[in-house]
Amino acid sequence: MKFGNRVLEFGRRAYLMGVLNVTPDSFSDGGRFSDEKAAIKRAQAMADEGADIIDIGGESTRPGSNPVSVDEEIRRVIPVIKEVAPTVNAVVSVDTYKPEVAYRAVEAGAAMVNDINALRTKGMADFIASSGVPVVLMHMQGTPRDMQQNPSYENVIDDINRFFDERIMFASSKGIKRDTLIIDPGIGFGKTLSHNLEILRNLSEFKKHACPLLVGPSRKAFIGGILNLPTEERLVGTLAAVTASVLNGADIVRVHDVREAARAVRVADAIKRGH
Repeated sequence: MKFGNRVLEFGRRAYLMGVLNVTPDSFSDGGRFSDEKAAIKRAQAMADEGADIIDIGGESTRPGSNPVSVDEEIRRVIPVIKEVAPTVNAVVSVDTYKPEVAYRAVEAGAAMVNDINALRTKGMADFIASSGVPVVLMHMQGTPRDMQQNPSYENVIDDINRFFDERIMFASSKGIKRDTLIIDPGIGFGKTLSHNLEILRNLSEFKKHACPLLVGPSRKAFIGGILNLPTEERLVGTLAAVTASVLNGADIVRVHDVREAARAVRVADAIKRGH
């Protein structure tokens, strides 16, 4: 898959997406990188630690969070993308569901859009079709504000697969090429602990869509629920979930702790592929 002037060859190995939240209210880092200089420094460090993709977001999507304005999101992310994109040996992604932000981000150097709303925001599909950049279609039940209030499914795997069928068909109807689509089952986005575990056990069920599969378990509440640990103590649990994700078919794993995850992924890949 082409990302600007870079190509990622899915199927050869798993790739690492590093999380860079330039928000004051991130669930995982408490706004440590909301300062522009700190964010740029962290992006460069993640690239050095082994991130293949750096995902820059300006709106927290933690459970219970409220949306921010388009102007505020642009103010947060665009200066960082402008500085980071030309200087790192990694694909720069923008984590947004707003087409205005995506447009400005791609203009500033982003080569990928990570859309938690899976093209359901008016205008986003048209922008993706016209720009040709790869896009992540993530499954989410509800919105970040209410998604964890009472998530329920008839069958979580079947329901998510039906969602992907519909979204991929919609993308095609808008002129978006199939070879630019990445799917994400949305760990923690409108799912209970048992839903998340079932998704991770059954990742191979999503391979039927013939799209690269992204999984984001990093520091999520389900790990805290299993281990009874706060966010800042979930590294070991995250690495276990990352390893399981790679062994079960993830093509991209989205993580906060890039250096440690890179080592775990390398071993998991060696086990899976024999090299």
